[in-house]
Amino acid sequence: MIAVPGHSPKLTPAEYFAWEEQQLCRHEYINGEVFAMSGGTQNHSRIALKVAALLDNHLSNGSCRVFNSDCRVNLVGTNDYTYPDASVSCDPRDKTTTQYITYPCLIAEVLSESTEAYDRGNKFFRYRQNPQLQDYVLVSSQEIAIDLYRKGNNGRWEIINYRAGDIVEWQSVNLSFPIEQVYRGIDFSEVTL
Repeated sequence: MIAVPGHSPKLTPAEYFAWEEQQLCRHEYINGEVFAMSGGTQNHSRIALKVAALLDNHLSNGSCRVFNSDCRVNLVGTNDYTYPDASVSCDPRDKTTTQYITYPCLIAEVLSESTEAYDRGNKFFRYRQNPQLQDYVLVSSQEIAIDLYRKGNNGRWEIINYRAGDIVEWQSVNLSFPIEQVYRGIDFSEVTL
């Protein structure tokens, strides 16, 4: 999905929440401005669903909660809100809010040609300000490829590139799986319009 300018003038967070309840599509909220989220492809939707289901199945008996793209993430230390494709929170503070979470340990974004630069750049810059975030997962919708940005013990971020045949490891939720599990049934030859 890609954010495109949607509404002006600038809104307060309270005005944003009230306004968005009346809208037909979702909007991210950055620096007082709202951005309509455009629709994605079938592959994008199916891959995002598979990632969320994989996480939910793995974490269903614990205290961590998995969210899909309908749950906002408050960018810690700001009044900004985004809609990642999947997120996981194990932080009890996130059980006190109903419209968003603030302290995810894992965020996953499914990439498209139109969002990749933003997801790897400014969006990741904002996400990594959160001290609770440990894994930032970028999942390709064009090929079998997952790039994991993992925060090390020293606080520095490293990138791990997974490709066909690899076992993906998300340490924040203690999950390992063959990369093909996310791409089962995905047809990369489909024409996008």
